[in-house]
Amino acid sequence: MLRHRGFSLKALAAASIFCIATLATNTQAATSVNLSYNGAPDPEKNAVHVFATHLKTLVEEKTQGQVELVLYPNSMLGTEEERMEQTMSSPSLNIASFAGVSPLVDEVFVSATPFLFENFDSARAFFDEGKYWQEISSRLQERAGIDMLAVVEEGGFLAFTNNKRPIHSPADFEGLRFRAMDPSQVALYEAFGASGTPIPWTEVYMSLRTGVADGQMNPPMYIILGSLYEVQQYLTLANIKYSMQFLVGNSALMESLDDTTRAAFLEAVAEATTAARVHNEAQVESRIAYLAEKGMEVVRPTREDLDAFRDIGQPAFLSWLKERGIDQQLIDMALEDARTLAN
Repeated sequence: MLRHRGFSLKALAAASIFCIATLATNTQAATSVNLSYNGAPDPEKNAVHVFATHLKTLVEEKTQGQVELVLYPNSMLGTEEERMEQTMSSPSLNIASFAGVSPLVDEVFVSATPFLFENFDSARAFFDEGKYWQEISSRLQERAGIDMLAVVEEGGFLAFTNNKRPIHSPADFEGLRFRAMDPSQVALYEAFGASGTPIPWTEVYMSLRTGVADGQMNPPMYIILGSLYEVQQYLTLANIKYSMQFLVGNSALMESLDDTTRAAFLEAVAEATTAARVHNEAQVESRIAYLAEKGMEVVRPTREDLDAFRDIGQPAFLSWLKERGIDQQLIDMALEDARTLAN
């Protein structure tokens, strides 16, 4: 299990430096770097795969072949925690979810506060310009020797789905059982009167099919990717949370690149991130329409209903953050970023 406490950062750094010794001494040879991520290599369904393939092309073009990315979709290199361990100890890249990053920097859950962002622009500004996110990135590097390279948009905002009844308001959650990705989602479900159980993505479809869970939350992209429309009847577009994962990289790997190559690499990351945003925002409504065509009943809550979700869900989540011992100062910093960068 990943635990940032107890890890010997010196040992990890030594292992990383050993693994990339040839890179540091021979900048003329192309360097192959693994990039692992969740989901199938399907550009029609998996926005993370679209980002990864675009990043691969850009990195190889802009570094003039000095860095070559080898893609490993479908969690081929292991679980979230195993892949983060690999990123700490070897010259590799990883696109991680909260389940991968939070064991190292628990404070990242503050950015998962429900109803924190009104729209794409406010969410993007929060991660691009906010002081809170700069602090999270610094803590990840200091604790684990991992650089936070980009926030990868994965398909809009999270929506609720279930197969019992339409969810228009918080009261409709009473007694339902939901699959949770991580403890933060459990806290949100419980605030609405439902229960939540962490279930790995690879088991979600069968859990919903067999009734282990009645519902789940994900952006429309993941509902399509997992064919969840086959086992879920109702889709509630509550704009719960901005849906993102995190491109992270071994710090020693990044430090080993010469200035020109590193600059080219980071330019590729920035360009791929911008392209992913344009692509994802353009696909939101067509994905919802696709799910409706597959038989899902789409619920678009009124402004009054959305306010009710926020008024219950956000304070409960903030209380949960405090219970985890997350600094109030960091929570306040994130809330201030979200408020001031929204315009």
